[in-house]
Amino acid sequence: MQVIDAALEDLVNYYNEQDLIPGVRLEVLAYDTSFDPSKDIPGYKWLKERNVDLIYTSVTSAPVTLRTIIEEDQICMFVASTPSEILSPPGRLFIVGEINEQPVYTVLKWIAENDWDYQTKGPARIGGAAWQEPSAEAYFKAMKEYAEVHPDQFEWVDGRLTNISTFTWGPEVEALKDCDHVFPPTILTNFVKEYRAAGYEASFFGVDTHLAFLGLIRDAQLLDEIDGMLIARMLRWWNEEGEIIDLTKKLLNENHPSDAEKIMSQGVGYLVMANFVIILEIIQNAVETVGPENYNSEALYEAAQSYTRSIDGVARISYSKVKRTPVDLYGIYRISAADKDVMRIDPEWYPTLRQP
Repeated sequence: MQVIDAALEDLVNYYNEQDLIPGVRLEVLAYDTSFDPSKDIPGYKWLKERNVDLIYTSVTSAPVTLRTIIEEDQICMFVASTPSEILSPPGRLFIVGEINEQPVYTVLKWIAENDWDYQTKGPARIGGAAWQEPSAEAYFKAMKEYAEVHPDQFEWVDGRLTNISTFTWGPEVEALKDCDHVFPPTILTNFVKEYRAAGYEASFFGVDTHLAFLGLIRDAQLLDEIDGMLIARMLRWWNEEGEIIDLTKKLLNENHPSDAEKIMSQGVGYLVMANFVIILEIIQNAVETVGPENYNSEALYEAAQSYTRSIDGVARISYSKVKRTPVDLYGIYRISAADKDVMRIDPEWYPTLRQP
């Protein structure tokens, strides 16, 4: 979380120094829940007492716990991710990252069309293993739904959920031994090591959260074991160029020159700056519309519902009166052992698949 916090602080400082929102000075107040769901409400109350204008969290339990409260208090909350059912009916909860189901639907569609000849081989057998928490449950539900809707393309094997204290994966490995494609735990090192040591050959696929632990994979020298892992991503990777990724690399190198290479090698952490750009631009739009003296939570809410963003000349991000997930297009990436990196394998942007 320190890297994510640093990305937010660096972007806020950049906005303040460049006076990008005239008449407004941004300030970050932080409450550390240590990923303890029992601290979600105390943390919210602490922030509310300090008159925050909005709340951001990457803790998956928080939107589930706080959804009703933020609607009553009319405070906008921006979250990294959450299961889709939490967003209905649409209100003041906005995702700035990915809704759990959509990158799964999108990458499975790509696999069926580009990576697995199901017309010759038959349906690919898919399954996964993870700690039991809301995001993992949503990932596996999405996989199962997609396979049920497209039985010619995929056969659902199992989604094995286990206690968060689990660090050995023997039963899960055995349950998934005959899969063609496996969705591994978010912290994937031990599972990958055990799966390959058992001699099983399924290809891996996942979501952006897996790349938060790419540094652990590198440290454990497991790039060969996950070579070819496919991921649908909303953001460009470190080895690409573009409007927001260039700003991200600029601020990283300016603010953390001695740690920049290490931070990039660790994975996606600092790249969430792109999500914070969404939040700060919504604030900017609200202030431009009503003026700094009239800015309030309702102005922010209206600006959020009308926010759209083209990146590198492509319309990729949007909200609406009924849409609370921003991602309209995904890129397809593959982990490459030969390149020791995450590589964009298709220059096209693929429409977000919102239903299986």
